[in-house]
Parts: sequence; C-alpha cells; structure tokens
Amino acid sequence: MIELKNISKIYKTNNGEIAAVKDVNLTIEKGEIFGVIGYSGAGKSSLIRLLNGLEKPSTGSVSVNGQEISSISGKQLRNARQKISMIFQHFNLLWSRTVEENIAFPLEIAGVPKQNRDTRVKELIELVGLKGREKSYPSQLSGGQKQRVGIARALANNPEVLLCDEATSALDPETTDQILELLLDINKRFGLTIVLITHEMHVIRKICHRVAVMEAGQVVEEGKVLQVFQNPQAPITKNFVIQVSGAKESKESMEQILQNYPTGKLVKLTFVGSKTEQPIISHLIKEFNVEVNIVHGNISQTANGPYGTLIVHVDGEIQNVQKAMELLDSLEIQTEVIEND
Repeated sequence: MIELKNISKIYKTNNGEIAAVKDVNLTIEKGEIFGVIGYSGAGKSSLIRLLNGLEKPSTGSVSVNGQEISSISGKQLRNARQKISMIFQHFNLLWSRTVEENIAFPLEIAGVPKQNRDTRVKELIELVGLKGREKSYPSQLSGGQKQRVGIARALANNPEVLLCDEATSALDPETTDQILELLLDINKRFGLTIVLITHEMHVIRKICHRVAVMEAGQVVEEGKVLQVFQNPQAPITKNFVIQVSGAKESKESMEQILQNYPTGKLVKLTFVGSKTEQPIISHLIKEFNVEVNIVHGNISQTANGPYGTLIVHVDGEIQNVQKAMELLDSLEIQTEVIEND
C-alpha cells in the first residue's frame, strides 16, 4: 500500500544542511494502523509530509497504492492527494465556516454537486458523532469536537490513506481516548489505512498494529506493537515503553526490596496474550513453597492483545526458587532477574 525506499530529506539552512530523515525504508500494508513515534526533532513530521507530496525526498522514492508520489507534480499530484487525507494537531479549521461548511469544503474544491455534498456531509456528521452541531462554528466547539470535524473533513473524498500528525496532542486524556476509538472504528468499518505520528506511547498502544520508532531522522526499531512492548531493543524504545508500563514508578520499590531482602530474587515477568489471565503467582506459591512479594503490576491493552508486566520478589529454599524459575521459562513467560548487588 505505502512503500518508502531509501528515503532521505535534507534541508538547506544558513547554518548548513540538516538531515531530517536519513535512509528510511518502510512498508505499510493496506488497512493497517501504522504508528511512527519519536521525540521532537526525530523527523516524524518531515516523514509524514513526504507521504502526501507536501515535501519531496532528497533521495529515494515514496509510493502509495502503486503510484510514485515522489515523482509526480501539478494536477497529477493534486488528484493523488484526494486519496491521501490528513488531520492535524491544531485542527486547521476555517473559523468563519460552520461544522457542515468545513466538512463540505474539500467536496467544493473537488467540484462535487451541492446535493451530493449535502448528503455526504450528513453521513460524515453522523459518523463522527456531531449530530446537532451542524450549524456551530469552531469557536463554539470543544477540542475533541474540533478534531471530529477535522476527521470528517479528511474523510469527505473517501480517501484510501489517512495521515494523522500529532492528532491527539492538543487533547486531554479522556478526549484522546475517544478520538482514538473513533479512528479505530473508522479503520475497522472502511478498511482505511491510517499512518499515525505521535510522541505518546499510549496512542501507539491503544490502536496501532505496527510501529516504527524514530530518532535523529532514522528508524531505530520497527515491528508489531505487542512485540515491541514485550522486547524493546533500542534505548529510546525502552523509554517509551516505560511511559505506559509504569516501570519507572516501581524503581524505588525495587530498590527498597533489594535492601530489605538480601536473599531470593527480584524478577520482572512479562506476559502477552492469554498468559495475562493465568494464576501464575498462586501456582508458584502452592507448587514450590516459595514466598512471593508483588512489587509492581500492570496490564495494558494493545491492538494485538493484552500486555502485562509484574515485578515480584521470590524467596525460599534455593532449589525451590530455581524450580519456580524453570516453570516460568517453560510457560514462555519472559523473565528478567535483577540480582542483589
């Protein structure tokens, strides 16, 4: 569906050249929600602008649905963009137009007859949950409602790809979840391919199927969201996972446990899928006569299934602790032992 081959984007400034994107290769499948995460300056926004031709790559090629966006221009590019819509962090609405007029705007530009425009606008207002607000102006709407208008407007021309550039960054957590649920519903209902740019791992966890992690213009890690959560490789990816796993909050607890319990083992368990529902702790206690002190626990839902972490202190006779660890290995539960210093 979307293919980036050896993409680089270099900007020339008075202070020299800046490489915003460096030799990126990505393939995004039709109908999936693909996330790109990174901190400010990582190259995310430059990358997404390459997907709809707002920027041309310095090297490499960008293809969307078999059409090479990076090599076309003029009317051909404008026609291609009708199938590649975009929603923004700050909504980019026309403040002098009502909700329905904002949604109708791209249809007007495309030359759609008024009767057809009106029918399409009504469908979209119903879809994004804005019924009753048709005549409202952007200044009369909440942040979440403004973003719903932005989403409806982006869907007006029945696009094949929806690009979301930090689309939830200006929203509170509850509204963010509502907008993400709406995007997930749209993806499932229409099979729309969504590329989502963000710096929040919560957003990736909530709805994305796969994710690419960017740092200094490069993709440093890529994979299914559940796999990345389970076994992050790059240091920056580990930092993002900590955002939603709560591991940072447990650091003091782990340090205290290590001080108070010089024997036994402090173990981080990582569960995925149905394993999150298994009564592992009670089984360890009954089967091996060990003491298990729960330090920290957390279960998160991803688009690929549940992901959980549990940090426990296991103590008892050495052979029993070893048998308990062997059981965890046999159940394919990822374990990380933090030894006492």
